Amino acid sequence: MAEQLTNKPERKGIDTSELEDLAVERKAELEKSAEHAEKSPEKSVEDARHEVEKVAVEKEKAGGEQTKTPAERRKDPLPQTDKGRDASFKLQMKAVHAELSTPSRAFSKVIHNKAVEKASEAVGNTVARPNAILAGSLSALIITAGLYFWARYVGYPLSGFETIGAFIIGWLLGIIFDFTRIMITGKR
Repeated sequence: MAEQLTNKPERKGIDTSELEDLAVERKAELEKSAEHAEKSPEKSVEDARHEVEKVAVEKEKAGGEQTKTPAERRKDPLPQTDKGRDASFKLQMKAVHAELSTPSRAFSKVIHNKAVEKASEAVGNTVARPNAILAGSLSALIITAGLYFWARYVGYPLSGFETIGAFIIGWLLGIIFDFTRIMITGKR
């Protein structure tokens, strides 16, 4: 039995003499038990080999941080500080980038650049507010429809700027309404 174990390649960071001793002990236990006495010797050797491999895997896991998978490392909490949050963000982005294709990874790196994120947040909090865009869209629909029917009735040709102008007017009204509501209620 010990000869069979020594023919196997050595596992990284595990003492094979310990494994051999464990295999011999396990084999002796199996031979002593009544249910394994009826089995053939080849079966008990296989059982001992499986047991040794289980022990080896457990020993590798107990070895330290080097044996942790990326998923296990992500579960470890980082401190709730700015540095901890930045480190957590970088780890998460690294894990996600590893799963993306090359063009997607490049696009993600551009989008998640600090400067681009800050500019996007600023635009999202001021210019591209949902209420302003909704007000602009509704006013564009209503004003353009009204102008179209009026121009058709009178026989006046439209230039095409009517929709854009109506959207701008509605957007401005939506921004004014949104900021006034925020100032009064204090809720976003």
